[in-house]
Order: sequence, then C-alpha cells, then structure tokens
Amino acid sequence: MFQQQTALEFPASLFQLENGLTVIHQEISATPVVVVDVWVRAGAIQEPEPWSGMAHFLEHMIFKGTDKIAPGIFDEVIESRGGVTNAATSHDYAHFYITTAEQYLEDTLPPLAELLLHATIPDQEFIRERDVVLEEIRQAEDDVDWIEFQSMMETLYSHHPYGRSVLGTQEKLMQRTPVEMRCFHQCHYQPENMAVVIVGGVKQHRALKAIKEAFDGFPTPQRCPCIGLTPSPKIQEIRRQELHLPNAEQARLTLAWLGPDVNELRDGYGLDLLSVILAEGRTSRLIRMLREELQLVHSLTSCFSLQQQSSLLTINALLDTEQIETVETLICDCITQLHNEPISELELKRSQRLLCNDYAFSTETPAQLAGLYGYYFTIAKPELSMIYPSEIQSFQPSDLQKLAQKYLKLESYSVTVVKPC
Repeated sequence: MFQQQTALEFPASLFQLENGLTVIHQEISATPVVVVDVWVRAGAIQEPEPWSGMAHFLEHMIFKGTDKIAPGIFDEVIESRGGVTNAATSHDYAHFYITTAEQYLEDTLPPLAELLLHATIPDQEFIRERDVVLEEIRQAEDDVDWIEFQSMMETLYSHHPYGRSVLGTQEKLMQRTPVEMRCFHQCHYQPENMAVVIVGGVKQHRALKAIKEAFDGFPTPQRCPCIGLTPSPKIQEIRRQELHLPNAEQARLTLAWLGPDVNELRDGYGLDLLSVILAEGRTSRLIRMLREELQLVHSLTSCFSLQQQSSLLTINALLDTEQIETVETLICDCITQLHNEPISELELKRSQRLLCNDYAFSTETPAQLAGLYGYYFTIAKPELSMIYPSEIQSFQPSDLQKLAQKYLKLESYSVTVVKPC
C-alpha cells in the first residue's frame, strides 16, 4: 500500500502514497498536540506573468468552501475543538496548517483535505474576497519597508518571477476570473506537488490511515497557460535606484546580492554564516563599526534567504540621509576585507554557535518541525532539513573567503535608497 523512503538521521518517517502524495510523520509521544501542515509547490513562481498574484489569492479562496463545506464552516470545526488554522504563500510554496489536540485529528484533517482538493471557488465569493486582497495590496503599497523590499526585488531579479510581488497588482487581479483560478488550482494542487506533514502525539499507522482516507480523490488535472523556462537571474553591474517617499521618517539603504539555488545548498549555508559575521550582534563587523564605533547608522541588519532558484543576501541600514554614501562605501570596504583576508577562528566559532543555536531553538515544537520538513520538501528534499548544523560546523575560514569572492562581488549588486520627501 505504501512505499517507504528512508533517510540517514532523518527523525521523521517519509512515505509516498500510491497516488503520489508525500507524507511526513513524526511521533512525539510526550505532547498531546498534533500539527497537520500541508505544503504545495504552487507559489508565485508557478504563475504565468499575467496571472501574477493568483497563488496568494487562491490561498484565500481555498477557505471559501466546497460542495460539502459552506464558507465559514471549516473555521467553526477547528475553533470548536480548540484548534487554530492559518495559511501562507511565498514565491516557492503555499502551505495550510492546523494545530489541535491529538484526539481531534480525525475531525479536523478531513475538512482540511476537502478544502484543498475540492475548493469550488464560487463566483460571488471570488468577487468579495478579491476586495480583501486588493485592500492587502493597498496597505502594502503604503508601507515603506514593503515598498523598499519590493523595489529591491524588482531591481535585482528583473523579469524573473522572484521580482514580482507575491500579492500581485491591483490591475492584474482585476483581470482574473474564477475560471482561471479553478484552472490554476486543479493544475497545481495535485498529489505529486503536495506533502502532508503530521507531527505530534499521533502514532504512524493512525496518521497514515487518516491521510489516505482524507486525501483520496484528487480532481482531474487541468492544463494552465505555460510559464515557459525561466532562466536564472544574473546581475553583472551595480544597479541603483532611489525612492522618495512621503511617509518615510528615516532614510534607508539596502545592498543586495544574488546567491545560489538549492542545487548549491552548501554555498547557501556559507552565505548564512557570512551574513552573521557581517551583522548579527554587537560584535559583528558592520554593527560594531557602523553603529557602535562610528555611530553612522541607527540600526543595521543582514539577512540570507534561501530560495529554490536564486537565493538572496541583503544588508539593510536605517540612517540619516547625509550618511548614505559613506555607509555604502564602508560596507563595501568590509566586504573587500572578506575577499582579501580569511576571518578569524574566533569569528567563525561565534557565528557557527549562533546559527546552530538558532536552528536548535527553531526545532523545539511540533509546529516548527512540521514547517521545517514541509519547507524543505517544497524547495529541495525533506531529508536535507537535518544537515544544516553539521554543514555549518564544517566550514573553515578559507571556505568563507572563497564564497565571499564568488557571491559578494562589488561590481554586481543592487543598491536601493529610500529618502523622506
């Protein structure tokens, strides 16, 4: 009935049902809670460009019912049993989860599966919910941080889907129809694109039985407009843009570099280390220099985001307008130093310790574990979720120097500046 797959040191059990659906189960007998998290490879990168925003809009419409479940009934089922539910969409995935007491698994899993497999996307609900999504877009377009981030993404990724907002645009959403959304849903919400993750106080045989019964009878797949082959984004110059925003109280400076895709996962982990070395904690290089010693910035952060097709490393500063040029120069000087000199063993050990501790803290609860396994299912393979600590610990100073030279190039990055009007 089931074909079990194994993975070295992977603490969960990984299965594939006969219909192609992936199941990931981990029993934690000490907890009375169960988390069901369904991950779908149906994020914004699957949208044809004219359908921008469809994946996120569909996340809303999934909860608008089926022929068997009227709008609002699913929430009543979950809440009446003391559970919580939510969903999220990114460029790489959409996911839907419920957290409840383990005795209610058989009451809550079937309605979630019914919504995901058989969403009817009623015409009137589509029109009503579109207004909700349009209001989300309007609120985002009034948020300085969102505007800066989206402008940076458009500049860095150009015509790649990562350069488009997950929310879409008001203009494109107004052109979409319920028929198109049903097509997108029936095309992508298929078993080969989905993983059901169950973590908590539920034994394996019970979890498998519940999933097999609930996730039976997927809709007939539909063909959507072809998105074509999307070449990996490349940047071979410094791309600059300057925004003047009336609601910006402080100036902002963001420098961004393209990173590897998941086929070069180890490189991505190394950039995570470099991000910590640059700007994580008071003793990190940029924070110590720019905030603590020279007091040129009000705050400064660095972030590495692992993505399926092209990852991202950003350095962001809040500062006074007159300091923008100086701060960019000093950041570039700091990166030049990473190119020219290996970091110290002390810096390396500190950064490795921080990241490994963060990983440990982020894998303590059933919800965190379910999210980790599902995320890696959508961008790579679930088993790879376990290699992070050992990979982080394996880096040497010379490895990070080579990665800085390879990815943090000073002739190819994007600069986004926000100034108050």
